[in-house]
Amino acid sequence: MRTQARQTNDAAVPRSVERRSGPRVYDRVIVGGLRTACVSRHQLGGLMVGDCLAARGGQRAPRLVFASNGHAIALAALNAEFRQQLAQADLIHADGTPVVFASRLLTRTPVPERSATTDFIFDAAHAAAQHGLKFFLLGSTEEVNSRCAANLNEAYPGVEIAGRRNGYFSAEEEASVCEEINRSGADVLWVGLGVPLEYEFCLRNKARLKVGWIVTCGGCFNFAAGDYVRAPQWMQKIGLEWLHRLWREPKRLFWRYLVTNPIAIAMLLLSTGSAQSIYTQP
Repeated sequence: MRTQARQTNDAAVPRSVERRSGPRVYDRVIVGGLRTACVSRHQLGGLMVGDCLAARGGQRAPRLVFASNGHAIALAALNAEFRQQLAQADLIHADGTPVVFASRLLTRTPVPERSATTDFIFDAAHAAAQHGLKFFLLGSTEEVNSRCAANLNEAYPGVEIAGRRNGYFSAEEEASVCEEINRSGADVLWVGLGVPLEYEFCLRNKARLKVGWIVTCGGCFNFAAGDYVRAPQWMQKIGLEWLHRLWREPKRLFWRYLVTNPIAIAMLLLSTGSAQSIYTQP
């Protein structure tokens, strides 16, 4: 692949364009300091299907798919190592509504909609059922992981959970966990080990995993299992889902949001946009 970079006179329109065909064409803009894909939930599912089918038979390395939200943006601003980890993603999607809002206000190539992982796992299951893709669920407790798998199977009977494992394993067991994932024949690996452990796991093991997509998903399994209640739609639409979560879990989330929200807001305002366009061509 040949890459050509050139300066643009429009400092408010940073983007890189993946020059593929049809729905595989998408822009990327800098939002909150993170290079974020301008894709809809539907398009994200299409990219997953195409990449996973192309990766079968070991024809290409897995693609790392990370999420951008206020928490990730704030941690990236505070921690250089975490920022470098995020920079190694093949695709970063807009998990948080403020990311979408900032792109609309400060760029001319906005992210079309939020692709919350808690929604996308169901979109992905629907697409997987249609195209014969297999999932592996890695993370959370055994009980939550099991119920998540059962709920996905019930909602989308055609999706195959090729394997699953809870997130409690030692560093010495990591190699055997990867072997288990490879033996399953999974196309999509969902990694819900929490931040930053899940990012570290993905980057350490990308080279030895034989899947199409490796997706970080935080506490997504709990939502899919029915343990956590989503905020009302009106709160989701205006970017206040974090407030609903804080109301439900004040002890766990109060200090996190007290520290990260102001930093995330500052980064969204000050680090959205770039003076360079990069065009990648086949």
